[in-house]
Amino acid sequence: MSYFFSVLFLLLFTFTHAQNYQFHKVNAETNASFRGLSVVNDTIAWISGSQGQVGVTADGGKTWRFNTVKGHEKSEFRSLYAFDARRAIIANAGSPAYILTTADAGKTWKTVHTLTHKDAFFDGIDFWNSKEGIIYGDPIDGKMLLLKTTDGGLSWKEITNAPRLETGEASFAASGTGIRCLKNDKIIICTGGTLSRLWISDDKGEQWTNRTTPIIQGQSTTGIFSFAQNGNQLLIVGGDFKEENGTTLHCFYSTDDGANWVAPLTATRGYRECIEPITETILIATGPSGSDISLDNGQHWQALSDEKGLHTIRKARNGKLVIAAGGSGKIFLVSKK
Repeated sequence: MSYFFSVLFLLLFTFTHAQNYQFHKVNAETNASFRGLSVVNDTIAWISGSQGQVGVTADGGKTWRFNTVKGHEKSEFRSLYAFDARRAIIANAGSPAYILTTADAGKTWKTVHTLTHKDAFFDGIDFWNSKEGIIYGDPIDGKMLLLKTTDGGLSWKEITNAPRLETGEASFAASGTGIRCLKNDKIIICTGGTLSRLWISDDKGEQWTNRTTPIIQGQSTTGIFSFAQNGNQLLIVGGDFKEENGTTLHCFYSTDDGANWVAPLTATRGYRECIEPITETILIATGPSGSDISLDNGQHWQALSDEKGLHTIRKARNGKLVIAAGGSGKIFLVSKK
């Protein structure tokens, strides 16, 4: 009997704490679809997406100022990294592939790198610090597209020792969370498609190893769409974007840096495009069919929101602000009640 009540108490505790988080919609005067999101701190965040739209907030996401990047009215800026209220980097999905920077809060943009190869396609960008960062993309001639900057994004150079991918192995520019620059010069990048792996470097992208994963894979629509490192836990989410409500082989966690993978006891409710750590034990995963929350670092998931059409969710690099975004101009602040 005591065991029964202990389990019941745990379930009630978990449910109650999950319900403490709510999505608060922001009235953004745009219908762009957002996949790029960079939350700097508790006041400053940037967002980017279709129609060449880039937005910035300086009041914690309550209000946004949007600009359309001149000459890129039809571009989709799915890759975004912001340094502060004035400086940010964006990159479009598709060829020709452009990397642009701004130093005046998005009023004007400068193209700093261009790729005209027909297969050029940027998938994500991240930085270790204010100077050193990497942008990655789908393979060109069988090798992952990898460019590195050491001057805060003003110039970019190819990483010649980029991983060689299998035929049909690429990445998804779904949420900007297919790449993470981590502590101690570490970087992880995920791939999907015919083969879905994690590529790991411990020296800022010079040498690479990989980890296989049990996530659903084998088709161009399947694989890892997002991953996160939270403490000693490595977590992956994804699935098949043609089967949004599929509930098998779409989320796993590892406690040994990807050597072995465990399926959660309770999985997310389907395909998810983004996973983001909120605290040392709390994570949120979101996708077009809804959002889920885990209070125990990915071992159990439960429903958080049925809001449709979301693609990305990010927490402030320095602070607690959490923002989610998606199609049709959707922007939400995620916070405790």
